[in-house]
Amino acid sequence: MLLHDKIAVIYGGGGAIGGAVARAFAREGARVFLAGRTRDTLDRVALEIAAAGGRAETAEVDALDESAVDAHADAVAATAGGIDITLNAVGIPHVQGPPFAELSFEDYAHPIAAYTRTNYLTAKAVSRHQVRQGSGVILTLSTSGSRLAGQGFLGYGVTCGAIETFSRILAGELGPSGIRVICLRPHAIPETVATSHVRELFNGFAERTDATVEDWLAEHAHSAALGRLPALAEVADYAAFVASDRAGAMTGAIANLSAGFLVD
Repeated sequence: MLLHDKIAVIYGGGGAIGGAVARAFAREGARVFLAGRTRDTLDRVALEIAAAGGRAETAEVDALDESAVDAHADAVAATAGGIDITLNAVGIPHVQGPPFAELSFEDYAHPIAAYTRTNYLTAKAVSRHQVRQGSGVILTLSTSGSRLAGQGFLGYGVTCGAIETFSRILAGELGPSGIRVICLRPHAIPETVATSHVRELFNGFAERTDATVEDWLAEHAHSAALGRLPALAEVADYAAFVASDRAGAMTGAIANLSAGFLVD
């Protein structure tokens, strides 16, 4: 097992990506702590993990609340004896679709402020424990929007660029303490469109072109080098690998999981 007896905290663990990564971590032997704002979705993932023979615990945590994040990380470390891995897969509803001329500053700035806040708070809370133990892995999540030029995603594109820059610089700061930082950068994952807030984001683009969400996904799949978009399981499996000791030489990296939509 890649993650035998590792302790992993996943913020946004009830979401599509967070849940998939949690299941992959548990399958590889990790004890998983799921944190999020919606108890029902967290419990659903935990039950699936338990049914497959894994170990998972849940807690309601607002990942934008510094005191709540700190208290949860401290409780996990006290219970489990440390924290080896963390992933921030929190999803924050925001506006996409309007062109720059129609975009309010508030709608532009909201995802930048919210996503950079939650990534900062969760990494800081967990890294305090990882520094003491002299090892750890911090995973962040971005999208291809960080590298694309286009209309309708200015705020979120800047957000993804900020997360990637944060991850690179943090890797340099925490590396001497034995902590690795890797940012996962998938493109659109078709399975995630089933979640309501993600579908609303795609609808913002589709309405501008009289296309359906499925048309939008098909166009992007056609543009990828592999002729398809990344699968949820592929992103989750890669997260498990890169969090393991087998990827021990990797830090400060932005992992291109776009199925070739972007070619670095």
